[in-house]
Amino acid sequence: MTKTPVLILIVYLLSGCSLLHKSPASISVYDFGSQHSWHHQNTLQQLQQQRKNILIADVAAPSWLNNNAIHYRLLYHNPSQSYTYAHSRWIAMPAAILTQQIRSRIAKNTREQVIKDSGIAKADFVLQIELEEFTQMFDATNESHIVIGLRASLIERNSRLLLTQKDFSIKERTPTADAAGAAFAFSSASNQLINELIGWLTIELSSS
Repeated sequence: MTKTPVLILIVYLLSGCSLLHKSPASISVYDFGSQHSWHHQNTLQQLQQQRKNILIADVAAPSWLNNNAIHYRLLYHNPSQSYTYAHSRWIAMPAAILTQQIRSRIAKNTREQVIKDSGIAKADFVLQIELEEFTQMFDATNESHIVIGLRASLIERNSRLLLTQKDFSIKERTPTADAAGAAFAFSSASNQLINELIGWLTIELSSS
């Protein structure tokens, strides 16, 4: 009796097992990419003013954003429903990524001394930021844009007096209507938004 039919049967069974046990789809993980430094033009005024200690609190976010999912809406279909990508996500929660970048950029681009923990040193001011929107919006199946919205509040530490508050919002088209395109647009838009935040903060602190 030849062994050929037996070998063929074994090969067939092994190939069948490999088809039944497919490897799971890989997950794409994104962050905001590299951020470009920006320097306020009024350096003379900054050099003349006294350096201030500013506590930058962790960025707060609504419960639906307290995860690392990439959220999107289909404006052309059902704009009231929010979706998330199954195989793409942020490396951390958007609020956590923004917190790190805002602290780093303010420390690099202003004369202020940044504090992240009130137990380490005494702060003169507190910067509180609430993330209100961080979503990709599909205008059509092949066309989308992203929206970032946040509210910044500058508080005097000792008196707990709210000195000033401002809403920041930005929209930017995605180069591609997918998760990768959204990540690219979020990186660019967040960079610009932080620039605007630093400009506003520099002006407010110089008059405080």
